[in-house]
Amino acid sequence: MIINVGGRTDIVNYYTSWLLNRLEEGYAYSRNPFAREQVYKLSLKPEDVDCLLFCSKNYPPILKHIGNIDKKYRILCNYTITGYGKDIEPKVPSIDQSINTLEKLSDIVGRNKILWRYDPILLTEKYTVEKHLETFEYMAEKISPLVYRCIFSFVDMYKKVEDNMPEIIPFTVEDRETLLEGIGEISKKYNLYTQTCATNESYEKYNIHAAGCTTSEILEQAHNVVYKNVKGTGIRKNCHCLPSRDIGAYNSCLSECKYCYANRKPDIPKKVIKMHDEKSPLLLGHLKENDNLIETKVIRYIEPKQRTLFDF
Repeated sequence: MIINVGGRTDIVNYYTSWLLNRLEEGYAYSRNPFAREQVYKLSLKPEDVDCLLFCSKNYPPILKHIGNIDKKYRILCNYTITGYGKDIEPKVPSIDQSINTLEKLSDIVGRNKILWRYDPILLTEKYTVEKHLETFEYMAEKISPLVYRCIFSFVDMYKKVEDNMPEIIPFTVEDRETLLEGIGEISKKYNLYTQTCATNESYEKYNIHAAGCTTSEILEQAHNVVYKNVKGTGIRKNCHCLPSRDIGAYNSCLSECKYCYANRKPDIPKKVIKMHDEKSPLLLGHLKENDNLIETKVIRYIEPKQRTLFDF
């Protein structure tokens, strides 16, 4: 079973204490966001977890713990570092601060367990095609020795993104081609393997590869094991990632990124954070009297004959 620690909210940044409690107790509850009376109990015992999949924009809260976690679990760290300022990502550290943290993370867990996410790419009057390419090159030079590969995507224009960020300028065909060509050339220059996310389009002619961010290939090189031939289903349209179970909750990320996919409205997290109890098995709140607690079956994706000392 792959446990997603960051798909619905930035657990690493804001809820590390809760996560450490859940790992210590060996389970977490996850409320179904579409049928809220359904609550799933997910095992977090090392022998039941194929991978702890982290995704965060700020790793300092977990840095002093991640080495011990890495010894007990197979982990993969998605580190999102974009080119935006406080006008779009108010609570996110600067590029240089993030790269400094990335250097420390890479020293602890190894570059083969880290993916740099440069996404979503969006355009405004300030963040032009040229600005993106300039920023991407600045970061690629410093980041390429620290990570396994880079993953990027173009912004998905959900209704809530349109409402929260009306200043976004739609991409033209020329915009996309210029970005793809530039990102491909920069990646080649710094020997950075760069791939797309959540798309079925082929960008191979630009030296940009197609894949998911949680594929058998990525996980196998990170953990030196063989994964079963499981079809990627993902959690978004055109997502090719292996199936995972998320222990977070929507509308609870406090970073206030204007393009946020996971918060319905920017002001909601400030209200729901009052429901958080770091001792609760749920990220937000507690079990209610009419909740239906469902024991989730553990499904292993690693070939049994390839299991390592993690499993014993």
